[in-house]
Amino acid sequence: MHFRGWFGFNAAAGSSDDGRVRSLSETLHHPYPARLFEARRSGASERDLRSIVADGIGESYFRVSTGRSGLHLVRLTDVDYIEFSY
Repeated sequence: MHFRGWFGFNAAAGSSDDGRVRSLSETLHHPYPARLFEARRSGASERDLRSIVADGIGESYFRVSTGRSGLHLVRLTDVDYIEFSY
């Protein structure tokens, strides 16, 4: 997956990365593609779809699941584009 959008996160002890526009290429690992396709099929909102993608990017980018090892929230907003290949 390749995207350009506003990307930020909150980590342990109140630390945070200041969100900024980034262009990233990351692999969306299991179970995120299935969750994304099912949500899309079920008519999920764009916000809900972005949340699934953000969680998947967070796990891939930081090599840790959201909620573990101090990574509490990954945010992806203001998406300019997003491309998937499989």
